[in-house]
Amino acid sequence: MIYLDNAATTPLHPSVREAMTPYLEAEYGNPSSTHQPGRAARRAVERAREQVAKAIGADPADIVFTSGGTESDNAAIVGAALANRDKGRHLVTTAIEHHAVLHTCEFLEKMGFTVTYVPPDPDGIVPAEAVVAAIRPDTTLVSVMYVNNETGAIQPVGEIAQACAERGVLFHTDAVQAIGLLPVNVKETGIDMLSLSAHKLHGPKGVGALYVRRTAAWQPVLHGGSQERKKRAGTENVPGIVGLGAAIQRVLEHRQENYQHIEQLRNRMLAILQEEVDFLRVNSPARSVPSILSVSFPGVAADTMLMNLDLEGIAAASGSACTSGSLQPSHVLTAMELGPHCVKSAIRFSFSEQNTIAEVETAARKTAAIARRLKRNLA
Repeated sequence: MIYLDNAATTPLHPSVREAMTPYLEAEYGNPSSTHQPGRAARRAVERAREQVAKAIGADPADIVFTSGGTESDNAAIVGAALANRDKGRHLVTTAIEHHAVLHTCEFLEKMGFTVTYVPPDPDGIVPAEAVVAAIRPDTTLVSVMYVNNETGAIQPVGEIAQACAERGVLFHTDAVQAIGLLPVNVKETGIDMLSLSAHKLHGPKGVGALYVRRTAAWQPVLHGGSQERKKRAGTENVPGIVGLGAAIQRVLEHRQENYQHIEQLRNRMLAILQEEVDFLRVNSPARSVPSILSVSFPGVAADTMLMNLDLEGIAAASGSACTSGSLQPSHVLTAMELGPHCVKSAIRFSFSEQNTIAEVETAARKTAAIARRLKRNLA
């Protein structure tokens, strides 16, 4: 199988598995316990907290471990909205966010909050000035993703964060697809809250982190014990947290070389597709991360294309893994106003450091042959 769905999840790296193994076996203590096994687990958790903090330029005390990107998004948005509801009940986000953000905002709308959804330009990038223009006197939070998970488009997070700081509005970013590829520094950028996930970094599923600036007006959404400095109740997932720490440290150390390799993969695949498919439409803009390539084959249904790719041993996607099986067209491509023919035929290829040039060349040529054949059959 040629696996080109790394934006959905990545294979666990051997070094990450090795780091996790002791905490799945002999080192099984609860990090809240005061005895020796508990203290050993606590040290492992705090070491991972330092690794995550270093990767994003944060203080370790501002890192909260979660069950993944979805919980981190939910906790950031709901926690900020509730903590600031006496100041205002208006939030600003974009029409191209991950559903972990969009559905959380819809939940808050049912609770009496109002939300402005800023649309993107046709290239899939939301203009900073449009986000800033949506801020009102009663706005308490703005949430804009760092990198779009369907097109790879890099959003103007720095400009928006600065504008929010000048207006006294909290700023949150879902950075799940950015960590490991782009340099991220929450202090330099002025980010108040940031969400990330381990399994996009060759780490384990079911663990993530939320950065919350200590001076931000925010409150926890999970209640119970006093874990995570009373910011997230529940016994910590020690093996997963150790895996997140190991994964994020590894990608940080190899970020530049991995970026260059992934860029070569994307460019090679795109070159072959453009050469062999004359009806190809590229949806990813120039300003995007190389790990994600969204293309459309107008006239060829995405589900039919994916089924044929799977039969040829190629794993790809039609959009976000969290909407797999949905009959609804991509909300991201729809917001870009690409038109139904492009939206319904969109395929997302996503790459990682573990892919090879030979793999993408094979995948590109097979993809092109399938697209041409399906197009002929419909003629």
